[in-house]
Amino acid sequence: MLKLTRSSSHSTDFEVHRNWLAITYSLPLSQWYFDTTSEWTLDYPPFFAYFERVLSVFAFIVDPKIVQLDNLGYDAWSAVAFQRTTVLVSELVLASAVFQWARRSQKPDYPTAFIIAVSLLFHPGLMIVDHIHFQYNGFLLGILLWSIVAARENNLYLCAALFATLLNFKHIFIYLAPPYFVFLLRRHCYNKSGAFQLDRLVELGAIVLSIVAISFGPFLLAGGPSQIVQIFTRLFPFQRGLNHAYWAANVWALVSAVDRVLVKYLVTRGWPISAEALSSASRGLVGETTFGVLPNITPGLTFSITLGFILIFLAKLWFDPTYKRFLDSVVLSAMTSFLWGWHVHEKAVLLFLVPLSLTAVEDEDHLRAYIIASAAGVYSLFPLLIKPIETPIKIIFTVLWCSLVFGSLRKVVYRPNPSLISFLVGYAELAYLAGFFVLQFYVGFLHDALFGPLYAMPDFAAQAVAAAGAQCVQNATDVLADGSCTGIVDAVVGEVASNILVEGKYEFLPLMLTSLYCALGIVWAWLRLSWAYLVR
Repeated sequence: MLKLTRSSSHSTDFEVHRNWLAITYSLPLSQWYFDTTSEWTLDYPPFFAYFERVLSVFAFIVDPKIVQLDNLGYDAWSAVAFQRTTVLVSELVLASAVFQWARRSQKPDYPTAFIIAVSLLFHPGLMIVDHIHFQYNGFLLGILLWSIVAARENNLYLCAALFATLLNFKHIFIYLAPPYFVFLLRRHCYNKSGAFQLDRLVELGAIVLSIVAISFGPFLLAGGPSQIVQIFTRLFPFQRGLNHAYWAANVWALVSAVDRVLVKYLVTRGWPISAEALSSASRGLVGETTFGVLPNITPGLTFSITLGFILIFLAKLWFDPTYKRFLDSVVLSAMTSFLWGWHVHEKAVLLFLVPLSLTAVEDEDHLRAYIIASAAGVYSLFPLLIKPIETPIKIIFTVLWCSLVFGSLRKVVYRPNPSLISFLVGYAELAYLAGFFVLQFYVGFLHDALFGPLYAMPDFAAQAVAAAGAQCVQNATDVLADGSCTGIVDAVVGEVASNILVEGKYEFLPLMLTSLYCALGIVWAWLRLSWAYLVR
């Protein structure tokens, strides 16, 4: 597989991590989070920077050019082989965690737990994101699973230490912090009679603060408080928009699609739509997502909705702080943050798909949610791999994995006698799964047959400004600045938008349909799991 994908393996993330190797090897620690030699600046927490520093020592031995700071875009065979090898080696953390979980599992039994463990090691989501596209999610999810194993074995000090360590490797895991906080507080800091034990809270706090000090302390010593401020500026770039480079399969993808349809309808009928909204509607790029018809979504709104749902799940966990309830709340917290969060990355599906696997055979509700969420989550990652050589790999690998894993787990889960409603829901879920083959046929073949090969759709705003400048005596920037040609700009925007939306090749349609269809499945899995969690 590595041989097949070598020529198509140079994703953006591959260069991102190569550049981080160069930063941490070539510069003093005080400059790591200030360097802007490349646009791919260091924006992970300090533990990951230290991890890259360790890898950079071996990278220099393999090929010194890998760690040259100004050697941007370096993709020699030595660099590809080295970086891919580091991913494989780092996933030993995941392998050790899943087999430790399986070895001491009581429910499910060991043979079933072993199947789940193997399914995680060969998970198509990790294959796509880590081994072809390129990231280190398996390594980080291994730390997460080790903390979950510690929680199951009631080793709560280790559980807290591992999760604090994980947060200092990658801050996206803050999605899972609320259930960890409630579980550790309720389970460890209250005795059986319900009395609060302050000393235990201090112990947990000391563990967490010690890890944070190890992580951030060297930067504080190297450059003072400004270093810490700079790190947090890199970690939380709030100027980013609602949607990521392409729409993650969440609620906001559905809302965005509704707005796009309304924009298209109104533009074709001559309604005035702002150039900014039209440009946002035409592309799936990083930046502000401006709606043309529906009210714009703010970070505060997404945070409030996400927190509101999570608090409902945490209330149940507070009164029932068992390991099973904790694991379910971790899954639901990750799913809720993915579905309702601000600027969610498509790769964040792994944050709930992996722990969800551990609950797959708990009962019929968990199994069905696992199957739907896994199929939708993995397929939502398909657009990361766009080269022809990658298409058969991702399809065949995913179909084989789903057939083997879903079929094996289906055999061990008790299926109650269905009511009419559950019978109909079951067939609807099967129809949804079958729909992925129809979607792939459209995305892979039918779209090109109907509209021709995809090309880079022009930017609405750029065309409008250029056209307005041609009709005015000033350049386009001055025209927009002084407002003297507002009427011309509005007219040209409408004409450009109409021409592209009506006569264009609908470049963004395959990606939009993928996001929408996968979002429907993940939302349904979230609703099914939420219902089971709250009523039982």
